Amino acid sequence: MNNTIKKAIYGGVLIIVIAGSWAVWQYFQAQPLGAGFASGNGRIEAVQVDISTKIAGRVDTIMAQEGDLVQAEQVVAKINTDQLRAQLIGAEANVASAESQVASALAAIEQAKAEQLLAEQELHRARELVKNNHISKETYDTRVSQVAVAKAALEAAKAGLVYRERMVDAVKASTTEIQTQIDDCVLKSPVIGRVIYRLAEPGEVLGSGGKVLTVVNLADVYMEVFLPSAQANSIAIGAEARIKLDILDFAIPASVSFVSPESQFTPKQVETLSEREKLMFRAKVRIPQNLVQSHIDDVKTGIRGVAYIRLTTTSGEKPAPWPDFLQKLPPQAEPVSVNNN
Repeated sequence: MNNTIKKAIYGGVLIIVIAGSWAVWQYFQAQPLGAGFASGNGRIEAVQVDISTKIAGRVDTIMAQEGDLVQAEQVVAKINTDQLRAQLIGAEANVASAESQVASALAAIEQAKAEQLLAEQELHRARELVKNNHISKETYDTRVSQVAVAKAALEAAKAGLVYRERMVDAVKASTTEIQTQIDDCVLKSPVIGRVIYRLAEPGEVLGSGGKVLTVVNLADVYMEVFLPSAQANSIAIGAEARIKLDILDFAIPASVSFVSPESQFTPKQVETLSEREKLMFRAKVRIPQNLVQSHIDDVKTGIRGVAYIRLTTTSGEKPAPWPDFLQKLPPQAEPVSVNNN
């Protein structure tokens, strides 16, 4: 192949690449809108949630692969609990031993009460006998002393019961702690989402806080856009919005869930340099959870598109109708109902 043909081929490929890039850039420049709307480029996003261990241990099983959809509270991994279960058996034995000591303390109290009663009865008889000089003063003093000793023994027995009851509480708390650690070895997804990273494998030993999976939270799917102050000031929380993606032939209904109170320079994903040079306000456009749920298998983060937001109207003024290219909605989707007054 001679140089002329090669140059022609390379030139053709370069033209195709430039044309394709221009087409993509042109698409992501928001289509012209009439008054009453704002628009901005962005990506479909969702918060990433790490599923991590609470205690150190060896990974037994992981039930999820990258790309799997997991439900909230679904078990996704288990940490080995053999050592903890052995500790639990020992702790339960300590509970049984402590409870038997409580029973012994109760019996000791009953015995001390009986001895005190006997000592008081003997003192009562001695009091009558000493009046008639039938016993000596020393014998009477002995009976008084025996009553005092019996009372002290009863108080000691009661204190012993309290101590043993506290011991029962302590060993039960230890048992509860171990059981909690065993329960924590069953890792559950805190949200409905899709697994994007599998960070560990069975057999690996992880420290406390070791990451096992990363899930993208599909309970909160949104797009962030950056708008000039004139438009940001005319956007109400809950304002109706629609998102247009290049891969879909319909618009996605959404609503404004956040508008930043502070301006900032727009990040690198904004397409034009002139926009990055301006201070803009960040706004978040959220897709309704029921719509996400009904199309859960189709939801993918990172897809670029344009968000269109209906601006707040003055009192008595009717909101502007959506342009034709934003009229078509996904199946079973309803427009977001908001008050624009």
